[in-house]
Amino acid sequence: MRIIVFFDLPVLLPRERKAYSRFRKFLLQDGYTMLQYSVYSRICNGEDGVRKHMKRLRENLPPVNGAIRAMKITEKQFENMEILLGTTTPEEELGANKIDFF
Repeated sequence: MRIIVFFDLPVLLPRERKAYSRFRKFLLQDGYTMLQYSVYSRICNGEDGVRKHMKRLRENLPPVNGAIRAMKITEKQFENMEILLGTTTPEEELGANKIDFF
C-alpha cells in the first residue's frame, strides 16, 4: 500500500512559508519521498500502516489556508503509473526493491 499526498499551500507571507517548510519537513522525516513538486509518496505496510500515517498527517496539518489531499493506492496501481514526461526519481528507483523496506 502507498499513500500519495498532494498539497498546495500559500507561501506569500513569512508565516505561510514557515508552515509550508514545516509540513514538507514532516513528510520527509515521516518517510515520504517527493514524486514531483508538492506530490509525495510513502510505502505503508498494509491497512494498519495506512491508518497510522493518515493519523500522523492529520496531526501535522499546517495552520494556514491551502489544500492537502491524500490518496491510498496499492503497489500494483503505483507500478502502473505512466510517466508522460520526465524520468523516475532516484528515490523511486530505490523504492522499486520494496523488500528492503519490510
